Amino acid sequence: MAKGIFTISLDFELYWGVRDHRTIESYGENIRNVHTVVPRLLDLFQQYGIHCTWATVGFLFFNNKKELVSFLPDIRPAYLKKEYDPYNYIENNELEPIYHFAPALINKIKNTPGQEISTHTFSHFYTQEKNTTTLQFKADLDSAITLGKKNNIEISSIIFPRNQYTDEHIRICREAGIKIYRGNEESGAYRPVSRENENLFRRALRFTDSYINLTGHHGHKIPANTGLINIPSSRFLRPYSKKLKLLDGLKYRRIKQSMEYAANHGLIYQLWWHPHNFGKHTDENFIFLEKILKLYNRLNVEQKMESQNLIEIFTKARGIYEV
Repeated sequence: MAKGIFTISLDFELYWGVRDHRTIESYGENIRNVHTVVPRLLDLFQQYGIHCTWATVGFLFFNNKKELVSFLPDIRPAYLKKEYDPYNYIENNELEPIYHFAPALINKIKNTPGQEISTHTFSHFYTQEKNTTTLQFKADLDSAITLGKKNNIEISSIIFPRNQYTDEHIRICREAGIKIYRGNEESGAYRPVSRENENLFRRALRFTDSYINLTGHHGHKIPANTGLINIPSSRFLRPYSKKLKLLDGLKYRRIKQSMEYAANHGLIYQLWWHPHNFGKHTDENFIFLEKILKLYNRLNVEQKMESQNLIEIFTKARGIYEV
């Protein structure tokens, strides 16, 4: 039987991913500390042989506001809710580099074995919010791919901000040459929706599902190579919380049982989070993560599981289905 696959994908976005609902005053510590969290993650991944996909917001590639402004696309999202619009934010703020840019971190990721730089869109684009169009999304994606080429990076995979996408957005990605994306867990609680259509019941179900198996193990078979394949998420790694620390045992057991299930059945298990989730209670988060990586190491030594990033999974799928 084929080995299971353990993959990690990270939504790398700095303040661009939270600026519509958090302030720098309230969340700045998490964002500033990403600049130490990322090298620490890379060191840990090297120690345990972890291959990871870093879905990177295009804005992070620049050094400063002047460089960013010179590269902005002509066609931009026209969100009905202006707080979603990053271009309005760019125009009206100085953009302190530590919160908004990370070219040195991107280069460090690029030069670390087993790490893939993916796109999290150019501008952290919300595909299902009102007034956005597929033309706007295409312009955004084209900017991300062009920026990657400028930095000698081939963008082959995408992770959608807020896990929002439709069939039309998938079609545009396929036409742009994207080969693989991270879809959502196969349960109604994880179905892609706009922020407006999110509700308390879905959130409560997802929260509970992090500790108790309500929706299944979410291990996935390697899909047929169709030109653009979907590798659904298995589990969001919830960050450490003092209020919830008594539930950490349940959180670990939930992940452990599903990883072992994937390993024993030759399935893919995909864990994901944001580097800024580790920006507070950093040591506690790394202790929990290393516990998971030690589990992976045991499964790897037992020849039950290997680590691959998303484009490596695509290559594996092509090899299987083209034989």
